[in-house]
Amino acid sequence: MQNSTNHHIVLASGSPRRQELLRRIGLTDFSVVVPDADESCPAGLSPRETVERIARAKAEAARALTAPDDIVVTADTMVFLGGERLGKPRDEADALRMLSALAGARHTVCTGVTVRQGDKLICFTEATDVYFRPATERELRAYIACGEPMDKAGAYGVQGRGALLVERIDGDFFNVMGLPVAPLARALREFGIELL
Repeated sequence: MQNSTNHHIVLASGSPRRQELLRRIGLTDFSVVVPDADESCPAGLSPRETVERIARAKAEAARALTAPDDIVVTADTMVFLGGERLGKPRDEADALRMLSALAGARHTVCTGVTVRQGDKLICFTEATDVYFRPATERELRAYIACGEPMDKAGAYGVQGRGALLVERIDGDFFNVMGLPVAPLARALREFGIELL
């Protein structure tokens, strides 16, 4: 039932978390490509505009790696604290800087998603507010030492030990993991894919 059109689904992302989320919602027959997209953005874009622009760029870059009738899903997730964009930490010191800034504060996780088949393109963004509890430097260093923060925007993984830093979430939990699955399911329905 997952693919009533018999078109192939391609996740254009190397994120193991996005792959896991697709499997969780019943999409098991998909392939993965990792497009080389320009992720630079002009100054002055809002968080939503930023992630949508990058997700679109990934969809365009994926054209060279996919067939014209493939249904291609791309996404870009970023953490925003005030006006600052927090990407993946460069090193442990950068992770500590990010986590110290997030501790005791609210930040926003934005994900831009595109679903493309040929020239048909659906784009959407999802934003979720995450509140971190106050944390000591010792706690943050212990979390960094486990290695989990190093490949994640904002230097934490909400689905792992990073959950110990979270006080509450307002919005889509799966968006914080990197892929808002309910809006994605609505978009896939427009391409003939019914998940329920």
